[in-house]
Amino acid sequence: MTRARPFPRTRGQRGSITVAAAVGALLLAAGLVGLGFALSWGLQQFRAAERSVEVKGLSEREVPATLAIWTLTHGDADADGAALYPRLEARNAKIVAFLGERGFEAKELTVGAPQVVDRQAQEFGEQGTRLRYFGKASVTVYTARVDAVRKALGDLGELGRRGVAVSVGGENGGVQYLFDDLNAIKPAMIEEATRNARESAQKFAADSKSTLGKIRRANQGQFSISDRDASTPHIKRVRVVSTIEYYLQD
Repeated sequence: MTRARPFPRTRGQRGSITVAAAVGALLLAAGLVGLGFALSWGLQQFRAAERSVEVKGLSEREVPATLAIWTLTHGDADADGAALYPRLEARNAKIVAFLGERGFEAKELTVGAPQVVDRQAQEFGEQGTRLRYFGKASVTVYTARVDAVRKALGDLGELGRRGVAVSVGGENGGVQYLFDDLNAIKPAMIEEATRNARESAQKFAADSKSTLGKIRRANQGQFSISDRDASTPHIKRVRVVSTIEYYLQD
């Protein structure tokens, strides 16, 4: 059997194949170089996008309290528990009259029912005590007229002259001052805190020879309300600290 001979390649054909292979290799090399450049550029851009600075912005306000809760408590003791109730109720009436004279309306007042305790009936009670029963009652003022409460506090001596000794012990003379109008100042305070944070970030960017970019992340922060100081509980300090992270660009 005669074996077929391979078709002989001419010199020109061999040269064409060599040139094509060289061109293909060059194109492949150029593609790899381009790919490497693109990856390097993309990595640089990714790292640049990850550069950021986190800053805090503060906003504070001093505002007057908008609500006052004032509880006037009084007590009495007697050997006859039943005798305590009318006395406590009569004192409640005197307190209500005192407050009415100072402009407080019935809707601002809550009159508590008298509570009487048998001391001997309690565990570890005082056996054989002459004044076996102790009772107490209270009138609570809940009002937005904070200044009226503060003025009435200075007139408590008048109640004493009417035979009513009230307890105003505890913090702030038994008055709790509150601020419940946060929504009225909240937007302006957030704006101020954000502005202060941006100013700090801009200074940092300038010091690092960078340009401040967009906000990457932001946390408004929690509002806190506290007394300005122990002597002026009716003046409140409202405070918020916002945390903002900005992108940095070269």
